[in-house]
Amino acid sequence: MIAMLADDAASRAAWVGENGALAAMSSGSIAIECSTLSPDWILELYKAVIERGLRMSEAPVTGSRMQAEAGQLNFLVGSDEETLAAIKPVLQCMSKEIVHLGPIGSGAQLKLINNFLCAVQMTSFAEALVWMEKAGLRLDTSIDVLKRGAPGSGILSVMSERMLQRTYDVNFLLRLMDKDIRYARAAAAQVGVDLTTSPPVQDLLRQAEEQGFGERDMSAVVEVVRRAAQLRLEQLVTREPHWPAGSNNSIGLPSGSSI
Repeated sequence: MIAMLADDAASRAAWVGENGALAAMSSGSIAIECSTLSPDWILELYKAVIERGLRMSEAPVTGSRMQAEAGQLNFLVGSDEETLAAIKPVLQCMSKEIVHLGPIGSGAQLKLINNFLCAVQMTSFAEALVWMEKAGLRLDTSIDVLKRGAPGSGILSVMSERMLQRTYDVNFLLRLMDKDIRYARAAAAQVGVDLTTSPPVQDLLRQAEEQGFGERDMSAVVEVVRRAAQLRLEQLVTREPHWPAGSNNSIGLPSGSSI
């Protein structure tokens, strides 16, 4: 039985809720959880699976809609070797790569690390792009320099195209990235790591949700930055001093004097 759902609550309902899947599975069956979830819930689910005489593997994925449609997902597997061997034929038909990371919980940890890094890069590029736009740079040339230089990455390449074209058809839901950062912060805190770069990311994502982009692709976060920048520019214009007719200038020169 395979599940790929939005969050802990959906996974809990599907596996152990009313009419949950575990209750209907026969002894020795394997539960494969492919959702991006908190490690705490994964370990709780694993305990419930074992108590029912079942087996489990977690296998969250990297890749989005296009990779899923092409059967080119990467599975990040937390499992014992025997269970992994049993599920491999099932995963292979959907995958480009199957990576065994270790025991149950390992996949959830790395998937959250992956999404944390993607979110930080995505939002920092959104800010950089609006900076370039407002500075009047040649965008194609400037972005090409960044892609070919040290900042270049897969996420930068994908995000730059979507943000430039302002096409936000869903490849990865913005509201789900907000959820993933929340899970990532909690998981990192449990091992003593404070993700200090994540609060500004969450703030931008939540502003995007408030502005109606929650059900759009996560790249739509750039619109929050664009709106904020435009508002600041308008405020700067209204705050510029307006000198009375006949006055000299802002540096306070005596009447009739010059430089």
